[in-house]
Amino acid sequence: KEFLRTNTSLEIIDRGAWFYARKAPGKNRADADAPGAAIAFRADMDALPIDEGTALPWHSRTRGVAHKCGHDGHCAALCGLALLLEEREVTRPVCLIFQCAEEIGEGAKLCVPELRKLGVSRIYAFHNLSAWPEGALIYRRGLTQPASCGLRFCFAGRACHASEPEKGVSPALACAKLTERAAALSSAPGEALALCTVVGVKVGGGDFGVSPGDGTVSLTLRAASEAALANMDRTLSNAACDLAAQYGLTVERSCHDRFPETRNETRALDAVLSAAEALGVPTREMPEMWRASEDFGCFTHEIPGAIFYLGSGENHPPLHSKDYDFNDALLPIAAELFFALAGSGTK
Repeated sequence: KEFLRTNTSLEIIDRGAWFYARKAPGKNRADADAPGAAIAFRADMDALPIDEGTALPWHSRTRGVAHKCGHDGHCAALCGLALLLEEREVTRPVCLIFQCAEEIGEGAKLCVPELRKLGVSRIYAFHNLSAWPEGALIYRRGLTQPASCGLRFCFAGRACHASEPEKGVSPALACAKLTERAAALSSAPGEALALCTVVGVKVGGGDFGVSPGDGTVSLTLRAASEAALANMDRTLSNAACDLAAQYGLTVERSCHDRFPETRNETRALDAVLSAAEALGVPTREMPEMWRASEDFGCFTHEIPGAIFYLGSGENHPPLHSKDYDFNDALLPIAAELFFALAGSGTK
């Protein structure tokens, strides 16, 4: 916010956990605030609970927290777009969204009501992507990232002395069988993706004198559609209830980090590809969706839009790893692409 206030004349609207900057058309335009005329560009700005792996001059000031997904670069690219917007008048409102909490699927949903009020008719975003040629624009038509959620099943029985397990009610077998059933749900990647990843199993505290009375199974579900995700959730929840009844346990289910499916709208993506061609940015089509989740789908459920990716380099450290750092060579490419899209027609 300070950078934008110092270097641009954009209006800044603070919404607490997130904010946006707005450039309005010239005051001589009668349609300056015409409904449906605005265009938006989104950057996410949250970090991850990961230590810095290298001694960077711009390293995180907070121990155990670092930008290991490149969201700092996404924000820097929007600041670059803001500088470019200073150079010319725009024919419609342009909104720069600095969104919180993408990593847990909570941020975009905070922004959507505001964008409705602003009459945003098109929204764009990009993400950096390792293992792809540096500076190439990577895209996919239709479904580009899956729906996902985290499920946690907490079984409760009765602990007892390890020498008399018959006097207790252990959740060990229920946890083992639920884990097995979860693994059997997964199918091959592709348009019919159904993926269940076991991310944690804990039964008791490992004390050799105690037969445990509690156990937890944590799972991440991914599917090509929210309907398919709901079916997986229902199947596992029913299985957990059946296992609890079979072994004399109680079970509590909780859902975390829910993400929608993300689909690119055809005309919005075509505009991205046209901008790339005009700027001489090479493009590569993704044969399969990127299996990581992205809450940009909250926007595209409500507003036509597209998300594209910029290659960080084929040997660039992977996202969410301690050695990762955003490739600054992508900043001018992203800013220029956004600038070209800001100047394109609304239809």
